[in-house]
Amino acid sequence: QVHFVESGGDLVQAGDSLRLSCTATGIFFSVDGMGWYRLGPQKKREWVASISNGGSTNYADSVKGRFTISRDKFTVYLQMTSLKPEDTAVYICHAAGVKLIAGDARNDYWGQGTQVTVSS
Repeated sequence: QVHFVESGGDLVQAGDSLRLSCTATGIFFSVDGMGWYRLGPQKKREWVASISNGGSTNYADSVKGRFTISRDKFTVYLQMTSLKPEDTAVYICHAAGVKLIAGDARNDYWGQGTQVTVSS
């Protein structure tokens, strides 16, 4: 099974920066991509950014140029700068293509989330 340790969420002012981190723990064989989603006040899940095993990154247009995703094995980070009130959300860690054992089917796993609140 896969569990996540997420941290870094906080209450900040517009223009501030935050760094989120998420470590996948447990017993598993491999993880493909990792990334972040967010669940805003309207309770709509939005993809934020992702990073592959090879280090390729992708970002939602709404965060491009302000957020940077990075990864160290099974820990993924999200450096957020120039935060805006519309970035307020629960940020949820995502691990894609997880194999619990070699030869296993790939499945996705989700963290519990960490709250980011940006005041104007």
